[in-house]
Amino acid sequence: MDYNQFRRKTRKIKVGDLCIGGDAPITVQSMTNTDTHDTEATYKQIRALEDAGCDIVRLAVPDIEAASVFSELKARGVRVPLVADIHFNYKIALAAIESGADKIRINPGNIGSRENTEAVVRACRERGLPIRIGVNSGSVEKSLLAKYGAPTAEALAESALYHISILEELDFHDIAVSVKASDVPTMIAANAILADRCDYPIHLGVTEAGARRQAIIKSSVGIGSLLSRGIGDTLRVSLTEDPTEEISAARDILRALELCENRGMDIVSCPTCGRTKIDLIRLLEEFELRAKAEGLDKKNIKVALMGCVVNGPGEAREADIGIAGGIGEGLLFKKGETVRKIKEDRLVDELIEEIKLMNC
Repeated sequence: MDYNQFRRKTRKIKVGDLCIGGDAPITVQSMTNTDTHDTEATYKQIRALEDAGCDIVRLAVPDIEAASVFSELKARGVRVPLVADIHFNYKIALAAIESGADKIRINPGNIGSRENTEAVVRACRERGLPIRIGVNSGSVEKSLLAKYGAPTAEALAESALYHISILEELDFHDIAVSVKASDVPTMIAANAILADRCDYPIHLGVTEAGARRQAIIKSSVGIGSLLSRGIGDTLRVSLTEDPTEEISAARDILRALELCENRGMDIVSCPTCGRTKIDLIRLLEEFELRAKAEGLDKKNIKVALMGCVVNGPGEAREADIGIAGGIGEGLLFKKGETVRKIKEDRLVDELIEEIKLMNC
């Protein structure tokens, strides 16, 4: 199914050379976890994120001194769009804009007076920069917590819409918005409300999702369910890990929904059962490691590794290439045709060699 056909119609904003919203591809974001004052460490991490396939990188900017990092990074050749994450002090936002940030992340309601917000909006308008409003379950206003009793989906959405209204009053509409929670049902419901009540592009994410396995599952459920309903224009998978790990997880979510232009390798493998007479678990592990080591995982192909002759041949034939196990051997299929029979100890070797020959 092509979920793009169901995508919610939104405004389009420009972040550096990329667009978010409208008919633009869904972009993947992450955030550096280096000390922003340490330009060298931050530069290296941004490069690593770029190499991993990150489209947009956000940096925490805690003070005026840290704001100068944007000009320094761009002088060193960084081309990926950079977002300045600002809280409380509008002067930091102005310094980041002056230094060359491509987008500002603020909540207009927490940077002081209306005059402060007007100053940030004016600077962004002059340079054609968008503003992302970011609300999460830990930053809901006290008045809304009193009204709803907790950071509910309704509270999150109302908070975001309030901050949007401040910018709209200033006739500023280059806006992206996010409502995040660590609770997946709350995150899903809040974004559904927001999608129904505004036409700004939405940044998806489950915040503070936990350690790797739990975080990926929670993010896949939360982000994936919304994308499947056409909601979401950019996303971040938040992991307590090296930020580059967030990119592979995000790309996997997009690939699963066929929302990634360059989907890369899609591996189909059976869960094994008593009919399986080859060591498919080991073969799959070996294949994944070797495919990644040799850069074959970037090929846009569907590869099937099936364990038996019941579903194996049919599934393998639907893939671009694959194997179906027998007793200590397997059949190699390519584009729906049987190529040859291979001994088990040669299955991965010959599958890898055949994939190398494919133009895709």
